[in-house]
Amino acid sequence: MIYEITLIAIIVAVACALPGVFLVLRGTTMVSDAITHTVLLGIVLAFFITQDLNSPLLMIGATLVGVATVWAIEALQQTKLLSNDAAIGIVFPLFFSIAIILITRYAGNVHLDVDAVLMGELAFAPFRRLVLFGADLGPRALWTMLVILLINSLFIGLFYKELKITTFDAGFAAAIGFSPVLIHYGLMTLVSLTAVGAYDSVGSILVVGFMVGPPLAAFLLTNKLHVMIGLTAVMAVINSIAGVRLAFMLDTTIAGMIAVVTGVTTLLVFVFSPEKGLIKATVNRKREQKKIDQRLKEIS
Repeated sequence: MIYEITLIAIIVAVACALPGVFLVLRGTTMVSDAITHTVLLGIVLAFFITQDLNSPLLMIGATLVGVATVWAIEALQQTKLLSNDAAIGIVFPLFFSIAIILITRYAGNVHLDVDAVLMGELAFAPFRRLVLFGADLGPRALWTMLVILLINSLFIGLFYKELKITTFDAGFAAAIGFSPVLIHYGLMTLVSLTAVGAYDSVGSILVVGFMVGPPLAAFLLTNKLHVMIGLTAVMAVINSIAGVRLAFMLDTTIAGMIAVVTGVTTLLVFVFSPEKGLIKATVNRKREQKKIDQRLKEIS
């Protein structure tokens, strides 16, 4: 049981963290928080159409709503009347609240658990098995997230150059023929798809933690994009293994413990990073201040 839970946590963490690298670099990490909540509206609407919680249309509907969330946020931003945070603060509660109202009003007797969407429950993931031709192939969540991890890896691998250029210099990318908008919405589609695939196992809160924590820690440790991607995957694996082990030792929520471990490791890197850490920045600042004071003494 613990082996399967750990494996699911690792796959989900890496699948979420890979697109998270570019969210961190683009300064759009809070968009992931909005997407992980608003996809519930897509799931609800698709369920009303299919009347089947296992239909693949639920994932498609949720992904489309995730992309619509990004479009709505950016449309409000482009009016120049709202900041990015304000636009997210309008769209995110609106879509999520509509989903809650629809569930409460029309799907009260259906297993669309809002608490599970938010918090998730990794301990239950191994009980939902993928059975094909009578053979038990393992947890369904594991295979779902493996496919999503493969899609994310292929996208980053195939469009690595385009992602790099549009992330660091969108104007230059447009000048040489790349479409920043197309790459951007491709990335956001991946974020939406990943959030939909992961929410049932780990919940939206941990999805945000996976998308932000490991990439941010890696960003504080290196200035090279390919190294950052590798470190992100390593941090995601370490956080998942440590979180699951501690959760079993302390008999507490698995997703919550992984989120705590992710937060603690990111904070430690923030403080002790040899190049960008808080201690290093404080030392550099004091050193510069001494130089300024010394120069002022010489001048006087």
